[in-house]
Amino acid sequence: MKRINFFLLVAVLVLFPFVSKGQNTKKDFFGMWTLKTDNGGVGWLNVNDKKGFLDAELLWIGGSVLPVSDVYFMDNNTLAVTRTHTLAKPLKDNNIRKFIITQTFRFKRDGDKLKGVETVPARDGMSIIKTRFTGWRLPPVPPAPDLSKVKYGKPVTLFNGKNLDGWELVEPTRVNGFKVIDGVLVNDPVQKGGKHISYGNLRTKKEFKDFNLKLEVNVPKHSNSGVYLRGMYEIQVLDSYGKEPDSHNMGAVYSRITPGMSAEKPAGEWQTLNITLCDRHVTVILNGKKIIDNQPVYGPTGGAIIADVFKPGPIFLQGDHGKVMYRNIVLTPIIK
Repeated sequence: MKRINFFLLVAVLVLFPFVSKGQNTKKDFFGMWTLKTDNGGVGWLNVNDKKGFLDAELLWIGGSVLPVSDVYFMDNNTLAVTRTHTLAKPLKDNNIRKFIITQTFRFKRDGDKLKGVETVPARDGMSIIKTRFTGWRLPPVPPAPDLSKVKYGKPVTLFNGKNLDGWELVEPTRVNGFKVIDGVLVNDPVQKGGKHISYGNLRTKKEFKDFNLKLEVNVPKHSNSGVYLRGMYEIQVLDSYGKEPDSHNMGAVYSRITPGMSAEKPAGEWQTLNITLCDRHVTVILNGKKIIDNQPVYGPTGGAIIADVFKPGPIFLQGDHGKVMYRNIVLTPIIK
């Protein structure tokens, strides 16, 4: 009996590496991944074959979630992705030369974790810029919560109408364009002179998980801002009155969820936002109209400062785009 057990053990040990290797397939890469760069940037990757061929979407630090230019496997554990964009460079004769710039990403998978590097040419083309990152697999978004059964805690007034107590810059080295005028939180990132001024985003010192957030916002003509939930999901603030619904317009979850209807008011008018974030689902009521109804949000949006979708984070207001005014900012935490 012992002799038989010995031979079974030997057979298992011999076959195990081959079985493990067989189970380690390219499809283990399929799914959604959160990315975090070594310098704090946030990204997101979705790998799939829903269209009958290998495909991917990528969010890289800022901007929108976009389809990649190319995606292919180098081996079972290594995925290569490229993304291109056009760069315009002025010439000495005042003409413009357009270059196609290619970002190349190498994703190395180890179980449910990633590590890799992005390479992109420097603007002068004389060198390569490398950005290293890590990542981890995102579990599926759970079913939509029953918001009628959600329990709330005590409301928290985030802005006292007097000063910036409870707030700080996300980027301490940048210029703070926010100030309080007549009980209103005003951001006015004015550029003066020839040198560009880098204005910062304003965040709460406290961090929150799931909640309802109510506020009023006034967006001047052609202006742009954003309200980030948990430092991760941007609710777009934009003068988009009169436009068709779009994932980049007022009240949208930026580049991720398109409102079901347009409910903006004209520029310069006060507007109300009533936002609920619960179990990775978002509801947005703009000016009394429900434009996003308990929809899943699959990952961070551009400009996020937190990569972990389960981690508490701050409310932060985008301050580097344009003039905007906020008031009556009240958060009510969800308790379970």
